[in-house]
Amino acid sequence: MDLNLFSRSDQQLVEKALSGNKNAWFELISRYEQSIFNYAMRMTSQSHDAKDLMQEIFISVFNSLHSFKGEGSFKAWLFRIAHFRSMDFYRRKKPNVSLDDAPELIDSRIDESGSAQVSGVDSGNIESTNIESQLVFKQSQQALLNTMQQLPFNQKIVIELKFFGQFTFDEIAQQLGVSTNTVKSRLYAALGKLKTILEVEHV
Repeated sequence: MDLNLFSRSDQQLVEKALSGNKNAWFELISRYEQSIFNYAMRMTSQSHDAKDLMQEIFISVFNSLHSFKGEGSFKAWLFRIAHFRSMDFYRRKKPNVSLDDAPELIDSRIDESGSAQVSGVDSGNIESTNIESQLVFKQSQQALLNTMQQLPFNQKIVIELKFFGQFTFDEIAQQLGVSTNTVKSRLYAALGKLKTILEVEHV
C-alpha cells in the first residue's frame, strides 16, 4: 500500500477511491472498521450479527461513495449510513417491534432552552457534565451492552451516537433527520430508562 495514503485526509481518500484506487478504499475501511464494528456490537449485542451489519454498512458506503460531497465530515456521513442500515437490520430481526416502541419522554421535561430534568439525574447541562459516568458508564461494558438492548431502537441509537460516537446534538439531529430537541428528548428518555433498569438489576 502507498504509505502516503496514511497521511491523506478522508476527503482525499474518497476522491482517490472514486478514481479507482483500491488501496485508498481499503485505508478508509481500516480507519473506521473498529469503530463501526463496536457500533454494530452495541446495536445488536451479538458478534455474528455485528459482523453482518458491519458488512452491510461498508457495502452501502462503497455504493454511495459518489454522493459524499465533503460538506461535512466523512465520519458523520458514514454513521448516517450506518444508522439507516442499522434500522433495516433491526426491522428484519424484529419485524413486529416498532423502532420507537416506548414514549420518548419518560420522567423528563424539556424547557425552552433545551435543557431537561430526568428523574434522579442531574441533566441540566448534559454537554458539560459527566453524566454518563454518574449513570451508565460506571457499569461494565458487557452490562451496558445488555442493558442497551432493552431500549427502543430510536433511543439506543442516540445513546450510541452521543456517548460512543461523541457527536454533538446538532450533528446527531442532522444524521437522524430530526430536530435537536427530539434528539434531546430521546436521550433523556433513554437515560431515565437505563437508570431505572440498572437500579432494579443492582438492588
